[in-house]
Amino acid sequence: MSLQKGGSMNILEKYKIKASKRVLLFLAGILWSFAGGRVLMLGCEDLILNIKSPWGYLLISVAIFYLFFILVFRKMVKKHTARIMSSSLSEHCFFSFFDLKGYTIMIFMIAGGITLRNAHVINPIYLGAFYLGLGPAILSAGIMFLASVFNFEKIKSTYAK
Repeated sequence: MSLQKGGSMNILEKYKIKASKRVLLFLAGILWSFAGGRVLMLGCEDLILNIKSPWGYLLISVAIFYLFFILVFRKMVKKHTARIMSSSLSEHCFFSFFDLKGYTIMIFMIAGGITLRNAHVINPIYLGAFYLGLGPAILSAGIMFLASVFNFEKIKSTYAK
């Protein structure tokens, strides 16, 4: 087994976990659906435990959902779906459903959310309303990725070269 360029086998290539385009879209869908569901649950818990009348907060949550879904997550899904489907490779690294920027954003969002929540600087009512909008936006992104798995042939023809 040689590690030199042009050798018989590169050890990194030998042990790299590979996945098809459909599997990458599925992994992205599962990851974002789980994250969105978790954020949604946190938002529900905050509102249920801290308020008696949720209607005003629910309206704010709908606005947050709309802004984040339209301006952030829908564009992200389209960008990563296009990147995956336009690739000339038939199999990709298992973790390549996002690029470096996508992973950076995900890590920032998770770390920021945990830090903000544990710092107790924002009233749980407001944090809950925010999460109640953000969670469904993230969940919707996951559902979009999963929909592309089930409509794979149509998606594939859209991005055919």
